[in-house]
Amino acid sequence: MCLNGWGGKLHEVFLPYITVASPDVLCLQEVVHSPASDKEWLTYRDGDHVLPQRANFFRDVCNALPDHVATFCPAAQGVLWDDDASVPSQWGLATFVHKSYPVIGQAQGFVHKTYGPNGYGDHPRSRSAHAVRVYDHNMDRPVSITHMHGLRDLNGKKDTPERAAQARKLLDLSRQVSEPDDLTIICGDFNVEPDSQTLSILSEAGLSELVTGQGFISTRNSQYKKPGRYADYMLINRKEEVKSFDVIYDPEVSDHCPLILEL
Repeated sequence: MCLNGWGGKLHEVFLPYITVASPDVLCLQEVVHSPASDKEWLTYRDGDHVLPQRANFFRDVCNALPDHVATFCPAAQGVLWDDDASVPSQWGLATFVHKSYPVIGQAQGFVHKTYGPNGYGDHPRSRSAHAVRVYDHNMDRPVSITHMHGLRDLNGKKDTPERAAQARKLLDLSRQVSEPDDLTIICGDFNVEPDSQTLSILSEAGLSELVTGQGFISTRNSQYKKPGRYADYMLINRKEEVKSFDVIYDPEVSDHCPLILEL
């Protein structure tokens, strides 16, 4: 499963859903980690953009998936707000792998800028990515999975040199953990349209995109009020290994839809 968790805003629906779904591997973006706070909720403020955030969303998901090995990959540490009090809080993505699948390789890095220790920074902000190589004993094969949260540009989702560069860095990170014969998956909230250079770069590397390739017309739901219905993608290097692929519109656990691939 690949999903932008929206900082846990829909916590009361999200946690029961993820507990029952319990994917073997969960690639989760927009994860909040505030180890200095015991609060359940804090507030993100960025000009007119104000959003409630689960203060320890990473811990919440760890508790919901106790049989998974969890890795948190921060992009930056900034502040969230408890009324008028600022609280240091890290923001990034996380990967959860069920303990029955040994992790035999992994790489963590940045696809845009580097770690921001003194604030979230100006847009486009730092963006992290994580790659894992797991062994599937049932099928007697390794599988490499890499995900990122693509940069947000205030000018929209159009192609930019920075987006092209992050696509190439994402590929490089995947190749750090993959062997040539691996079943390879790349996914995430890319923040681009289907005709983007990002997807062209990944396609030229031999990866097939499953969202539009399977005929889905959106990865957003009614929680998302802006135009543009695509953001999230999943690609695989051997399409014949896909048993099923789905975009989940109900329940709504974020303003993004979960993408679920079964091999």
